[in-house]
Amino acid sequence: MEDKKTHLKDRLVGATGSISGIASILGSWQVCHSVCLGLIALLSVMGIVVTGMPLYFLTTVAIPLWTVAVVLLLVTFGLYVKKKCISKNLILFNSGLIIAGVPFQAVQGFSAVFWTVGGLVAATGIALFVKDRLQKRRIAHG
Repeated sequence: MEDKKTHLKDRLVGATGSISGIASILGSWQVCHSVCLGLIALLSVMGIVVTGMPLYFLTTVAIPLWTVAVVLLLVTFGLYVKKKCISKNLILFNSGLIIAGVPFQAVQGFSAVFWTVGGLVAATGIALFVKDRLQKRRIAHG
């Protein structure tokens, strides 16, 4: 019974981290724009014509979504420091997404820097995750 409860808590914490990463990406205007263009392209392949930007409304909530992502990341980091029950690689990955998704107009001139730094941080998180999985697999298989 306790294992199920612990497993559920771990999955809930992991989901919170994932929501943080998703919210940070949606918080970036350029990413919202790219997602809209991708959605329009996908719909056009299916024969549906869309004029305008179907997800434009997300630009009005970019800063609140990004703020929620930062708060969730801080909560996740706090849980990591307190209980060590969260993957540091997930925190690193989400941090990279939040850096890449900075939505403030005042710093949009530096968006390429944010995307590069955030992308490198996120890629590092992914690389470390894969490395850990490969090491666990090697240990399990002898």
